[in-house]
Amino acid sequence: MCTGACSKFIAVPLYVMAAVSIFCNIMLFFPGFETKYSSEDMDGTITMEVKYMAGLIGGGIMVLIPAIHIHLTSAKNCCANRCGMFLSIGFAAVGVVGAMYSLSVAALGLANGPTCLFNAGNALIPDEQWGTPFANSNGSYLSNKELWKSCIEPENVVEFNVGLFSTLLVAACVELTFCAIQMVNGLFGCICGTCGKE
Repeated sequence: MCTGACSKFIAVPLYVMAAVSIFCNIMLFFPGFETKYSSEDMDGTITMEVKYMAGLIGGGIMVLIPAIHIHLTSAKNCCANRCGMFLSIGFAAVGVVGAMYSLSVAALGLANGPTCLFNAGNALIPDEQWGTPFANSNGSYLSNKELWKSCIEPENVVEFNVGLFSTLLVAACVELTFCAIQMVNGLFGCICGTCGKE
């Protein structure tokens, strides 16, 4: 396979994964598909890892811009030359950094769990407060669905966060893989050319 054709093969999934990352990060701002938690966030009702916007910035913009240049390296009469392939190495490196940022924040979001209204007291003396009840569990809450019921509000917030942060994690892994492959592909394209007939 030519390095230019390989670039096109790499760019298209990067577009999709960037869109998925952006979508997941935006959805995480609306736990339980409700807007009231975002509007009253001064009380700390949104999970802290969501505010890092790793899906929007890291897995989204920092991957989307390299994907555009990588796609252009496969187009004729544009960037399909040794210089374009050399630049794609740098752009792919930016994509790797963005994907790693998204990956690390998504893993942290899964490990700490969501911010929710939970009972910090006991059955006799209820003490409902907003916080992160699973922050010290090292992610062990993920395998114990009984603990998920400790989050009173937003409804089903644990499932919501686990689903979206897991999707962000997978998308970041795919982005990281494709950007790393493009760095190698760009190196071969820079040294050997893009297989163009001219």
